[in-house]
Amino acid sequence: MFLYNLTLQRATGISFAIHGNFSGTKQQEIVVSRGKILELLRPDPNTGKVHTLLTVEVFGVIRSLMAFRLTGGTKDYIVVGSDSGRIVILEYQPSKNMFEKIHQETFGKSGCRRIVPGQFLAVDPKGRAVMISAIEKQKLVYILNRDAAARLTISSPLEAHKANTLVYHVVGVDVGFENPMFACLEMDYEEADNDPTGEAAANTQQTLTFYELDLGLNHVVRKYSEPLEEHGNFLITVPGGSDGPSGVLICSENYITYKNFGDQPDIRCPIPRRRNDLDDPERGMIFVCSATHKTKSMFFFLAQTEQGDIFKITLETDEDMVTEIRLKYFDTVPVAAAMCVLKTGFLFVASEFGNHYLYQIAHLGDDDEEPEFSSAMPLEEGDTFFFQPRPLKNLVLVDELDSLSPILFCQIADLANEDTPQLYVACGRGPRSSLRVLRHGLEVSEMAVSELPGNPNAVWTVRRHIEDEFDAYIIVSFVNATLVLSIGETVEEVTDSGFLGTTPTLSCSLLGDDALVQVYPDGIRHIRADKRVNEWKTPGKKTIVKCAVNQRQVVIALTGGELVYFEMDPNGVLLRTVLDPVTGDLSDTRTRYLGSRPVKLFRVRMQGQEAVLAMSSRSWLSYSYQSRFHLTPLSYETLEFASGFASEQCPEGIVAISTNTLRILALEKLGAVFNQVAFPLQYTPRKFVIHPESNNLIIIETDHNAYTEATKAQRKQQMAEEMVEAAGEDERELAAEMAAAFLNENLPESIFGAPKAGNGQWASVIRVMNPIQGNTLDLVQLEQNEAAFSVAVCRFSNTGEDWYVLVGVAKDLILNPRSVAGGFVYTYKLVNNGEKLEFLHKTPVEEVPAAIAPFQGRVLIGVGKLLRVYDLGKKKLLRKCENKHIANYISGIQTIGHRVIVSDVQESFIWVRYKRNENQLIIFADDTYPRWVTTASLLDYDTVAGADKFGNICVVRLPPNTNDEVDEDPTGNKALWDRGLLNGASQKAEVIMNYHVGETVLSLQKTTLIPGGSESLVYTTLSGGIGILVPFTSHEDHDFFQHVEMHLRSEHPPLCGRDHLSFRSYYFPVKNVIDGDLCEQFNSMEPNKQKNVSEELDRTPPEVSKKLEDIRTRYAF
Repeated sequence: MFLYNLTLQRATGISFAIHGNFSGTKQQEIVVSRGKILELLRPDPNTGKVHTLLTVEVFGVIRSLMAFRLTGGTKDYIVVGSDSGRIVILEYQPSKNMFEKIHQETFGKSGCRRIVPGQFLAVDPKGRAVMISAIEKQKLVYILNRDAAARLTISSPLEAHKANTLVYHVVGVDVGFENPMFACLEMDYEEADNDPTGEAAANTQQTLTFYELDLGLNHVVRKYSEPLEEHGNFLITVPGGSDGPSGVLICSENYITYKNFGDQPDIRCPIPRRRNDLDDPERGMIFVCSATHKTKSMFFFLAQTEQGDIFKITLETDEDMVTEIRLKYFDTVPVAAAMCVLKTGFLFVASEFGNHYLYQIAHLGDDDEEPEFSSAMPLEEGDTFFFQPRPLKNLVLVDELDSLSPILFCQIADLANEDTPQLYVACGRGPRSSLRVLRHGLEVSEMAVSELPGNPNAVWTVRRHIEDEFDAYIIVSFVNATLVLSIGETVEEVTDSGFLGTTPTLSCSLLGDDALVQVYPDGIRHIRADKRVNEWKTPGKKTIVKCAVNQRQVVIALTGGELVYFEMDPNGVLLRTVLDPVTGDLSDTRTRYLGSRPVKLFRVRMQGQEAVLAMSSRSWLSYSYQSRFHLTPLSYETLEFASGFASEQCPEGIVAISTNTLRILALEKLGAVFNQVAFPLQYTPRKFVIHPESNNLIIIETDHNAYTEATKAQRKQQMAEEMVEAAGEDERELAAEMAAAFLNENLPESIFGAPKAGNGQWASVIRVMNPIQGNTLDLVQLEQNEAAFSVAVCRFSNTGEDWYVLVGVAKDLILNPRSVAGGFVYTYKLVNNGEKLEFLHKTPVEEVPAAIAPFQGRVLIGVGKLLRVYDLGKKKLLRKCENKHIANYISGIQTIGHRVIVSDVQESFIWVRYKRNENQLIIFADDTYPRWVTTASLLDYDTVAGADKFGNICVVRLPPNTNDEVDEDPTGNKALWDRGLLNGASQKAEVIMNYHVGETVLSLQKTTLIPGGSESLVYTTLSGGIGILVPFTSHEDHDFFQHVEMHLRSEHPPLCGRDHLSFRSYYFPVKNVIDGDLCEQFNSMEPNKQKNVSEELDRTPPEVSKKLEDIRTRYAF
């Protein structure tokens, strides 16, 4: 079996974001990394919409990303630290729309290793040097310069190694044009390592170390080092030279500290806390990310805490000495992995989980009532300032980028009866979780919808002059009339346009530079700019049935099959000739089934390029996006006729008719494969099952470090009472008012975050949801510290037709060091046609029930490492049988016939046979490799596909001679209960395929994605990616793609210097899988390289592209 891997939806989680002028123009862009993908985004300064310019898979792990610009330059370069053991410098080429690799310097082994640099990058703010550092020991500095032709040059590396030292963060210090300097948060563990008593380890302090690159002597010196009081988590560079005081801000637990060389005293300020916070009061507070904004006259920092609150930080200086740090609460946005402040006044927030946002900074928060906190204010050690969080005041949301990251579970089914299956995706974390329904298609935004006096049959838009930016008229044709609408601020009917209104129209358009032409059944009307009209009438009784018009020519077909051709002469007069049909050659045809009606085609413009709108029973848009050809359906009702539309409000729209309405539509999310509808959830969704009769979803949501609603209310009440009690006699009334206000205040947790309850605190709900409307039909809140981990919907053979929902729950689970007080299996009966859960009973078990599966009218439950069969009883579930020989912990159960395939958290798959007569579960086979299985899917009776937490997918098959009629112990010497675990099962499974996806896969399902398509294995990843593995149907195809992959590996190596073959073989050698993502990069290669590769394959470039497209459209989109 050979498989082909295709990505349908690239990962959407962002790990790094940097901004700069990468295309060399005045406009600022953002470069983001999404794990193994580099992407260039451009926010439109007028509309605020974020457009993706370029997306590249780099087939390696991007570990750090920095923008830098040479002194006096106007263009930013991108430095990438990855797992390739190389430092790579990229330049964006706007003309070719590609990243060009300018430098690639090798310094170490590949892979994410402790002592090979790549984890941290820092640039000298003046762009003279860059430091790349490992987590431990090694640091390298490269000097950057230009040669005579103004090309970027890079020196050989200078070492700044220090053994036994851990690095937490590195930044370049802004020292103007002095020798470049880098600041490092380090910890020396040498003494701690050599001291057996553990005393040194307890006293080890973090240090702030400055490294200076001496440009004269060409080497790096450790200039200065000092121990820190608090443990720092990251550094912020303070502008220096002529722009500011230089130095660094150290963000640490509960404090932010300013440090610099020389006589500068340390200035430290506590991080303000939320007033009346429900968080665990012992919990420290840290800043998690920051952004710097610098103009000629001032600078400030925006730093975000782990609750999402952003503070504006400014420094007060006296000459060159910093005298105080000032913090002011700015706004609260979801917790970010990275933030960028752009020159155009936008703030880009790359969220840790969930959607990303672009905000406009409307106010700098200088002149509002918000209190400003300062390091100069007197405070007791250990005290802090308090502020009141509030809805957005300084920021305005202008765009939202959908992100599925993290996808925790997914099922594919056609629950809405639409022929094409929908993807039901449980994603997000905590209060920002959602259940999203994905459908293949472009999202359509309605700009305007208006009713018309009847059912029109066509619509066109025309400009007055060829140079005009926007359209002037919309012409709507009915069976016996034509309506002309003029476009301005609003769209209104006009009668003086020169068009004939008493007849239907066949076509109209701009002719020449400024004349209009209207073709109607009885003739052609040519309207000049000064409103003079020429008419050509059809001869005799003939009428025009079809026509085609461009800027200079008109061709009409008359009844009786006669073709008449007109063209404009230089004076702008139409000439007429009669045309004979002539044959023309067309090549490279590609066909796609669009729907059940005849297809109509319309020219429209999308992102400045020509595109084609094709209409059948569904509407499709065919467009080119990032050098690939896309044909995507619109997620919208059936349209009958359309035309491109441009106005000030909507520069690239479509005007279309559907029954008796005229609609103006815009397609903003080009390149998106799915459009999505999101329904909010309360906690992180873990799993869901579909009730087969009502199609309702039963979802379990569980959060660690969280309070249930009941505990939250109780905590609030308790705090309100304490507020009143703490007040003195004369302040009682005021305190009571404050307490009441505190109880009434309800900030939405999806923005302000949920209170963190502390370790070992869990909150869970069980939700029944209608997947079409997204409304919750029933919600069961579990007690505090009960965590739901598994769910199943099943019938029991002894209770007839009733459906039951079983939920496995852990009690008082502490993750590290692991301990659990036991667990329960809650049993509910589904009533009201699957809309309500009726509690039956709960069954205590001794470990976490992490997997439940229906099995032959009973149920299999994995309790810790015990595999058990239970049946339904009156007071609880009754244990019927168990197997104690699974190695660690059962994470999943699949069943087929009498076989049970158990996935172990660490030891891959174990095949178990249930013997009905002896009532025994007997292990008869297992896998030879350790795999940390996250999810599995059965492909057939002998084959199972699985994924592990390191990002690999494998397919494992039992050999044909496997015997599952194994007796437990044929000799009878050993009793059943003390059999050795050590040697595992006697029969071993074979590995059919191995493949490293590079993102943790959390769901696998064998399904068909398009009506009439073939089956594929669909996987979803933690980073929000969706991909498929499809089998090759012929040897010829497999052979062809194997050669394409081979040629691309040599001709088009990955951008960041990682070897493609070794990336796909990160943990296990890649076996029997061809990487379609690499093959599809054929389309973005340079034309001469495409030609070379296709000649090697005995084909032409269009034929290779066509093969790539065919395999995609056969299984998916």
